[in-house]
Amino acid sequence: MPVDLTLHSDVRAMERAEFDHQVSEKLTLIEEYKMERERQQKLAEEEEIRRLRKELVPKAQHMPYFDRPFIPRRSTKHPTVPKEPKFHLPQHKKIKCSSSSWNDMSTFTFQQ
Repeated sequence: MPVDLTLHSDVRAMERAEFDHQVSEKLTLIEEYKMERERQQKLAEEEEIRRLRKELVPKAQHMPYFDRPFIPRRSTKHPTVPKEPKFHLPQHKKIKCSSSSWNDMSTFTFQQ
């Protein structure tokens, strides 16, 4: 009587098919979750826009009371004291020319 052989490659192929099916299910669940999250976010943004538009509707302001006119008061602060700008450099920070560069310049004379 022949014995039905079960090859390891057949078992491995069935396991791989089950694994691929699980991976595809997981990917579809992730995609559905992402789409649902995007939809919820879009709805929240639209609701926020609607709320902001409702708040930003220009509304009539009350008329000011002119029976009590505004009278400006003199300031209690002291006026500012002007200061002299310091355009000159201190003596120790001045750029000094080396004497050799001036000596080199003296060797050049204009000839006519």
